[in-house]
Amino acid sequence: MSAFEQVALPTVPHAVVVTEADGTRLARGARAQSFPWASVTKLLTATATLVAVSRHLVDLDEPAGPEGSTVRHLLAHASGVGMDSPEPLSAPGRRRIYSNAGFEILARHVAEATGTDFADWLEQTVLVPLGLSSVVLEGSPAHGARGNAEDLAAFARELLDPQVLPPGVLAEATTVQFPGLTGVLPGFGRQDPNDWGLGFEIRGGKTPHWTGTRNSPATFGHFGQSGSFLWVDPQVHLAAVYLGAEPFGPWAADLWPRLSDAALSDLR
Repeated sequence: MSAFEQVALPTVPHAVVVTEADGTRLARGARAQSFPWASVTKLLTATATLVAVSRHLVDLDEPAGPEGSTVRHLLAHASGVGMDSPEPLSAPGRRRIYSNAGFEILARHVAEATGTDFADWLEQTVLVPLGLSSVVLEGSPAHGARGNAEDLAAFARELLDPQVLPPGVLAEATTVQFPGLTGVLPGFGRQDPNDWGLGFEIRGGKTPHWTGTRNSPATFGHFGQSGSFLWVDPQVHLAAVYLGAEPFGPWAADLWPRLSDAALSDLR
């Protein structure tokens, strides 16, 4: 039995998939069942925004959000707005303040720039091209998507071998933006620095963290309070996703790193 198979998983419905760019390598659980993605939704919203950037409909450095803030600031949680309020708590570029409100401002900005409702823009530019037929955006572009693990893994494969995004755009998106900013990683406390790309959290040297000790510092992705995650480790060309019915809690902070390490041990 592999290390991945030996890790005990929750008794509630769940699904986990480990994939390479050309297909699934390891999988367990209810891969066709739909679950909420919570803040993993931000990766979809970031990708749809970056498609608009690649089509020259949006510029990363154009004003958006509070005074002095840009699209780049909003994507990188560096605009200064609070978690759930559009009111700024800091000047742009000074602190990494994780913000749902910032992504909602961002989505409205993209809708204005493209002349398309954001949910429709996401569907046209990301969901349909990648064949993510189970995925729907219900409400907030910061945390309102749901879908199954098969489609989340397909989205992860796009991040391993981009087809919708130009590779150069994805490379910039997964490079640290506004280096050196400190901030709180929800569920894991203050991180110094709290590295982030353009919508993608970057592992760097963060500790504690929800990815494994075997994950490289270049690993990027996101986790959600619904009990969801997606990470991509470009150094080993692997990605992993998890969805389930149990909200994030201490169980996830314990399980996810062990599960990730087991998969990397089996496949590296």
